[in-house]
Amino acid sequence: MYLFRHGLRTCHTNPQVIGKGRMPAPQGGSGRAMRLTYTSDLWWKNAVIYCLDVETYKDGNGDGIGDFRGLTQQIDYLAGLGVTCLWLMPFFPTPNRDDGYDITDFYSIDPRLGTLGDFVEFMRTAHDRGLRVIADLVVNHTSDQHPWFVDARSGKDSPFRDWYVWSDKPEPDPEEMVFPDKEDSVWEWDKKTRQYYLHSFYRHQPDLNVGNPAVRDEITRILGFWMELGLSGFRVDAVPFLIENVQPKLGDPHDFLADLRAFMTRRQGGSVLLGEVNLPYDQLVEYFGNGLGDQLSMCFDFIAMQRAWLSLARGEAEPLASALRERPKAPKDCQWAVFLRNHDELTLDKLSEEERQEVFEAFGPEKDMQIFGRGLRRRLPTMMGGDLRRIKMAYSLLFSMPGTPVLFYGEEIGMGENLDAEGRMAVRVPMQWSGDGGFSMTEPDREMTGGAYAPDRVNVADQKRDTDSLLRWFQLLIERYRECPELAWGEHTVLDTGNAAVLAHRCDADGATVVVLHNLSDTAQDVDLKLDGLENCLLTDLLVDGTTEVSNRGVVHLPLAPHGCRWLRASEPEIAPEDSSVKSSTP
Repeated sequence: MYLFRHGLRTCHTNPQVIGKGRMPAPQGGSGRAMRLTYTSDLWWKNAVIYCLDVETYKDGNGDGIGDFRGLTQQIDYLAGLGVTCLWLMPFFPTPNRDDGYDITDFYSIDPRLGTLGDFVEFMRTAHDRGLRVIADLVVNHTSDQHPWFVDARSGKDSPFRDWYVWSDKPEPDPEEMVFPDKEDSVWEWDKKTRQYYLHSFYRHQPDLNVGNPAVRDEITRILGFWMELGLSGFRVDAVPFLIENVQPKLGDPHDFLADLRAFMTRRQGGSVLLGEVNLPYDQLVEYFGNGLGDQLSMCFDFIAMQRAWLSLARGEAEPLASALRERPKAPKDCQWAVFLRNHDELTLDKLSEEERQEVFEAFGPEKDMQIFGRGLRRRLPTMMGGDLRRIKMAYSLLFSMPGTPVLFYGEEIGMGENLDAEGRMAVRVPMQWSGDGGFSMTEPDREMTGGAYAPDRVNVADQKRDTDSLLRWFQLLIERYRECPELAWGEHTVLDTGNAAVLAHRCDADGATVVVLHNLSDTAQDVDLKLDGLENCLLTDLLVDGTTEVSNRGVVHLPLAPHGCRWLRASEPEIAPEDSSVKSSTP
């Protein structure tokens, strides 16, 4: 355990004490010391997670396919950006019918991406730069070419038969299929053994059966293997399917998640399980462990993400504000992962049909921009028409939402999508390093983005030299997020702005407060905020220079530019003579 001290004169009369966690020194203000403790075991509570696909990030050997050698060459870029954790999409051997999510060997590296030696060198370099690494744990299913399934379908007496889910008379199909454009059933007939096997996703991805203790033991071995090679945890793919679609049914399906968490904690105290659980809040909290915090360490907040897009479409704060008010508090040793975009379709399935159509009309009106009737296959900058002011506001919103921000590679430079690619592959395009692409010395295996988002217009090299670029904005946001531990650790409160277009919330932790405002409209707005406990305080702008004073009644007047955003730290004024003037800024 470490002690961290920094000077900060706060304006709280009733400091709130939170759990242990890393709390870097905030910017702005000075005065009485605030004493904070943390343990490195909870590093992920205020991490910045960056998701990437090795295959599309950087080609290191000139064959047109990204690989671990290329990724290793870019570690310094990632460290300089400020991210603290890399999330790797699947890199295992695969027939590649589902972009690597159809796995044939959980203990090796896809030969196209390199060798285990390349992986170990990548891990060494990442750790040397202070970066942690997690990877996709895709154990809901295997490829139908995996040796386990090949053996399982060889006969009903196969030792691997019960590693999968079989039925003579399958249960009815669910009302909503995962891939309604590709599959019409989750059961597939096997001619040789004359039974159906379950596939929650594609028919070439038979479901593993965690109802079988041997399968559970094997999954544990997979975790242990990669942790020995340096991984700090896993993003668990399709968690509800993993624990529910099994035979025989588990007495308590969540016991398996608790067992995984316990195993990982024994092996490595700071390990993390990040779960993909797209469920309503009242069902999702079970995956944290119903208040015990002994199952998933983190869960993606799909509800807030979807309502954030509804707010952005309407230019109104209420949809997102309602999600933040309704969101349950994560258990002490757990955290919410917040995001606006990821590697899949931008799912809108938890919105009503009318709300979903609003988002479609605003951000993806053409049919080829939509997918599965429930989501979008576009990246954020194109959805916002390239409006840099609006794009910057959206990412400010992401970093200031209570929780741990998760980014998808290329977001930091505003990459677009390739709608000519099939399905979700539209957003999984090669990273754009320079005006000529910079991804590979030869023609990339996947087509790069064209038009207004082509590499000659959107790339890392140019934005490094532009102080007003999106890349520089990301670096600032990441720096400020890391300096504002209240956003990750604190108690958050949605504030009444009296203005439908402005979302405001405050985060309080251990006597410190950060107040954040976002104008979701394209016109300037003014709000008067009531900030209880912050009477006569100074609010210091963290994104630009400037301070604003809170009145003795706890009210502050704050102007916002069109699509403007303000992060404000509360502190007592150093010396405030009656005739002193106080600057006010409008970023």
